[in-house]
Amino acid sequence: MPIYGTAQSRKLTIAGWIITGLVGAFLAMSASFKFFTPDMALETMRTLGWPDHHLLLIGIVETACVVLYLVPRTAVLGAVLETALLGGSVATQVRVDNPLFSHELFGVYLGILVWLGLWLRDPRVRALMPLRK
Repeated sequence: MPIYGTAQSRKLTIAGWIITGLVGAFLAMSASFKFFTPDMALETMRTLGWPDHHLLLIGIVETACVVLYLVPRTAVLGAVLETALLGGSVATQVRVDNPLFSHELFGVYLGILVWLGLWLRDPRVRALMPLRK
């Protein structure tokens, strides 16, 4: 964990961890549905046109991505992989012609929150992607 600098840096880091925790909890819950409520998850998969045998693999990939994202040392890798996973989710929603703002763009919203949480909590990411004045 990096040493905190200024009070503003501490506030950004705390806000980042709050966003990360909320997004991580949501993504972990999504993954857990694949393991603990397979009937509901299978119905959703069928609606989206995915064969049943992909449920376990998608649950494992989702779990791996969220774990990598929550661990500070692997957070950037986790964010990149989570972004790829969410891109597949968006493509699936577009393919079945679901509503734009509530379904198709939901993965985009989550991806923005994933990166916002990481940007706020990690000064190295802020240095890599600075906001210009």
